[in-house]
Amino acid sequence: MKVEALKSEKIKEFVEYCKKHRTEVDDSYLYEEDLDGFEPNLENPTYILTNQGEIIGAASLIIDEYNRQGNRARFRIFHTELTDVIYYKQLMDALLQHTAGLEKLYIFIPLKNKRLMDAIEKSDFSIERYSFILVREDVDVPEWSLPKDYSVRAFRPGEDEEIWSEVRNAGFATLRGSETPKTPEMVEKLVLSNDYIPGGMQILFHLEKPVGVVRGAKDEYENAPIMDIGPLAIIPEYQGKGLGRLLLRAALQFAKEKSYNRSILSVNGENERAKSLYLQEGFQEVEGFVCYEYLLKGSD
Repeated sequence: MKVEALKSEKIKEFVEYCKKHRTEVDDSYLYEEDLDGFEPNLENPTYILTNQGEIIGAASLIIDEYNRQGNRARFRIFHTELTDVIYYKQLMDALLQHTAGLEKLYIFIPLKNKRLMDAIEKSDFSIERYSFILVREDVDVPEWSLPKDYSVRAFRPGEDEEIWSEVRNAGFATLRGSETPKTPEMVEKLVLSNDYIPGGMQILFHLEKPVGVVRGAKDEYENAPIMDIGPLAIIPEYQGKGLGRLLLRAALQFAKEKSYNRSILSVNGENERAKSLYLQEGFQEVEGFVCYEYLLKGSD
């Protein structure tokens, strides 16, 4: 068995390994568009475990602008075909060479994958939080209308990036895992991404004041197209007024207009109010994940 840095001649095999095992792990960054043109670099340090040249394990971090801003890194994949936890520790040791300046690493593991959860817990990770995936089948969207002095309009690329980031950051400021602010430059990239749908990003206003945002984007679930809803954020002083429900219905109406048969979203387990809202609006829980964190040496 050998742990080695991913080299260009092995990238194709690494991609195939990710595709082979993505149903066993969090596949958020293992879609075709994520892996197409993938290259290991400073933002994506990647190692493989090989047996006589064949890849039997892989570990890759995402240390992009957003994660580095939060002094952390997210795993793209952390998986081996072997059960012995020693191989996870060997891959981990290799990745730790690339974590200078960071405070922690984090990874989402499906609750159904008990073997991987066990290996992670034996590798000095601890549970940070839980997250759930909810799906809504194509049923009628309940009637909705905005209160007086409120309006919703589509995001204007090139004009609304600062508004979007400010509202999103205020709405998520205390939500575990989402505390790191988004910059206007990051919002600009949303418009350039493959999952962008014109008109799918919407802003809620009270008179001239932006108070909420919601995004509907292209996604895939169970090998079929689905609309992903998120983020959905309301600034703190406007929460508790039923505006989140109205903004959610606006997104569901948009999905219906774009002929999507289903909608999908994720919610933190600690955000019980949001989860209750989604269930009331016809979503059903389909998957659960546990988010593990690995505190790096020197962090509290």
